[in-house]
Amino acid sequence: MEKALKIEIWSDIMCPFCYIGKRNLEQALERFNDRNLIEIEWKSFQLDPTIPENVDPKTDVYTFLADRKGISLEQSKQMHEHVVQLAKNAGLDYRFDKAVVANSLKAHRMIQLAKTKGLGDAAEERLFRAYFTEGMNFGDAETLKQIGAEIGLSEADVVESLSNETYLQKVNQDIVEAQQIGVRGVPFFVFNRKFAVSGAQPVDAFVGALEQSVEDWKTQTGFTDLSSNDGGSCSIDGDCE
Repeated sequence: MEKALKIEIWSDIMCPFCYIGKRNLEQALERFNDRNLIEIEWKSFQLDPTIPENVDPKTDVYTFLADRKGISLEQSKQMHEHVVQLAKNAGLDYRFDKAVVANSLKAHRMIQLAKTKGLGDAAEERLFRAYFTEGMNFGDAETLKQIGAEIGLSEADVVESLSNETYLQKVNQDIVEAQQIGVRGVPFFVFNRKFAVSGAQPVDAFVGALEQSVEDWKTQTGFTDLSSNDGGSCSIDGDCE
């Protein structure tokens, strides 16, 4: 059956609420009778493109956030622990004590190539788990080759994604498009270019958005924000709440 509803998701691998939002959407889709009508496309977004390519390996995420926001190390750890609890509610195991601070550009380039092979969702899922649970460095080319192989990409595919400027352009196009439609934080979900949902909304909110979007598909009405106040997100200012 021809897909009726396209969901575009702007996301960054280092965004904890993006992984939570992914899980909540997946749970909503399990409850959605018209799942076969849905097409999902992942879009690139960088919360902090200024992170250097070679980060000091001694820099942990707690210290990184504390320095960036001008807060104490203890405050940073408390903020991360809060996110850990939210992740548990979504069935995810976050290990910030193992997480490696890295620039996400290379990972996004690999995701863009994976999308051309129908592996965009697999790439997102594997990279999220690599970062939040396994402490793998997604800024390292050799690590990306390993991750790529696990989802069905060849080593040549990963090398191509990191060397061919086409994939960099695709990343940048997504980021520019996000700016054009007013995305200020991620995750950001757009349903059929009609409805927007910002943040890791509860499962019920996603179910409602799916139902309303499919109904709208039948009538072709205008753009509406369906977000509630319950969804956490990460802003470009570095706030994740």
